[in-house]
Amino acid sequence: MLKSKDLMGTGLSSQDFKQKKVLVERWTANAKYGWDQGIAIGRYLRELKNGKITGIKCHKCNRTVVPPRIFCEWCFKPMDEWVYLKDTGTVNTFSLCYVAWNMERLKDPLIPAVIEIDGASSGMGIMHLISEVDPKKVTRGMRVKAVWKPENERTGAITDIKYWKPIR
Repeated sequence: MLKSKDLMGTGLSSQDFKQKKVLVERWTANAKYGWDQGIAIGRYLRELKNGKITGIKCHKCNRTVVPPRIFCEWCFKPMDEWVYLKDTGTVNTFSLCYVAWNMERLKDPLIPAVIEIDGASSGMGIMHLISEVDPKKVTRGMRVKAVWKPENERTGAITDIKYWKPIR
């Protein structure tokens, strides 16, 4: 049976480093990577650049899902009937966030929310920010509309929608 003293390693001394018994190499990481969007997300992002939200239908489960995917995660059947959805929806849940992505404290909160998109099945939606509203007045069930970046500023990303605002 091994005892903890048998598992002890040999410590390194400053002399080991001076005598170059230990290899030390300094380098700058080149952490570039590639990501394949795939068929479904690729089209979804291209359509966002055009100011449109797309979903996809599963005829077996009778659902329209967003963001789109190539197969249904419920029945594993392929999905290939693309549909254009409205750029309106309903707040499913939300949070008031007083800390920015860079860990700075915010005076006025960001309001991330899960928004169920009109035309998609219940429970299908995206997470995004809500703005142009008093944070105290945000509620579950609140109706919202997408606020898009100008067409010449869109890049084919979810951020082509700047935020969602209440429908008055």
